[in-house]
Formats: sequence, C-alpha cells, structure tokens
Amino acid sequence: MTDIDQGIAPGGRPPAVDMATWQVARDDLLAREKAHTREGDAITAARRRLPMAEFDGMVEVVGARGPVPFVSLFEGREELLVYQRMWHDGAPHQGQCEGCTVAAWQLRDAAYLNARGVSFAILTTGRWDEVEPYLAFMGYTQPWYSARGLEPPLDCGGGRFTCFLRDGDRTFLTYDTTGRGNEAGIGSFGLLDMTPYGRGEAWQDSPDGWPEGEGPCWYWRTDAAGDPGWDTTRPTPQWTRPGAAPVDHLGRHEHCCH
Repeated sequence: MTDIDQGIAPGGRPPAVDMATWQVARDDLLAREKAHTREGDAITAARRRLPMAEFDGMVEVVGARGPVPFVSLFEGREELLVYQRMWHDGAPHQGQCEGCTVAAWQLRDAAYLNARGVSFAILTTGRWDEVEPYLAFMGYTQPWYSARGLEPPLDCGGGRFTCFLRDGDRTFLTYDTTGRGNEAGIGSFGLLDMTPYGRGEAWQDSPDGWPEGEGPCWYWRTDAAGDPGWDTTRPTPQWTRPGAAPVDHLGRHEHCCH
C-alpha cells in the first residue's frame, strides 16, 4: 500500500491523498475562509464608520522640494495613505530598520491607489540630509518626507499605516494601524500564507516534523546567496540593486523586531 492510499505525510509534507479526498478537505477549509472574509468585510465596514480627528495640515514636512505643507501630500486628492517609517539617526544605509525596509519595498507603485483617489507618501523622522541619499541607495521612487520634530499623527513612532481625509485645506486623521496591521501592505506575507510551509517563522503552527521556523524577522538580512546573517549582510531587497556588495558592519548593535 502506498502513501497515497494511507494518507501518510511523506517526510515533512502534507498527507498524500487522491484528488477527490483533497477536494473534500479543500471545500471544508473554503467554508472557513469565506467566514473569515465575511468577518473581515464587517470589520472594514466598521472601520469606515470610525470618527475622524482634525489636525493642522499646514505644518511643514521636508521633501525633495524642501519644506512643504502636509496638506500638499494629498496632491489634490481627497484621501491620503501614509506609511510612517522608523529611522535610526546616523546609521549607515544597511543599518536602517529592516521591517520598514520590507514594507516600503513593496509599496513602490501607488498607481492603483491613485486610480481610486488615494495619494500615497512615506513619512520618516530622519533628517532629510540623511534620508535623501538613502532613497538614492535603495532606488525608491515614492514621495518621501521628513516629519522630524512634528507631533502625532504625523510622527507616531514609525512602523505604521495612517489614513487621512482632506476637506479643502482642512485635514483629518481617520485610521491608524501598526504591528500585524501593517501586513495589508506587505503582499508577500499573504502569498506565503497560501504555500505549504507558509512564512517559515517560529510562531507558525505547523505539523510535527515540518521544517523548523526561523525568527519572526527572517526576511531582514541575507547575504548575496540568500543566507541569513547579521555580519556582512544587507536587508534582502538591497541585493537587487546593481553593484550591491557585502558591508563590514551594520552600524548598530541592537536589533529591533516588531
């Protein structure tokens, strides 16, 4: 009798079954997925009904054109989605926040947001003279601005998405999320969740005998061959840049993970 006859999991893999048996299991999971989707829709509907808080949108942020009023980031649209990026003063490019690097890397094109009347920008508390060469190093094309010295909601500590609404020159905070709420903007996570081994993180609930998960920040640093490490490495997306090479140090000793 073969593994497929017995439904045995061969060597850290899902049980091997015939197609009809697979379809039954898939249909059972689909019912749970649909319930999850409906609950997500209900939460989104409640999110649209949150109150909003007005703040001074004429305060200035600093970008490639120098100081500009925050309200100009709407670019004439009514809605604005902002990613607030953590910044480590004085750190070299490879020593900046790895989690924020992952998020920003997957938000390089806002064309579909713009098509729905939503502008996108990244705010960071870094000094612009440090931020500008970092953008060139990473090859980012999004609009970036320094919100250094500003009060919330324009500086909420980094690592979060914030939504704003404009009524003429009046600006309002409508929504804010951080932690795993950021995953909505990191499409790779959702796609990995569809695969048998998932994200490969330590917190995953996986069957016994499956590949052991790594720390929650496996995607932060690898060498050119894709091997993780903390010595002569860069955040993963930086290796796609022409001429990227190992570095001698990260510039920081403490490692952050959210």
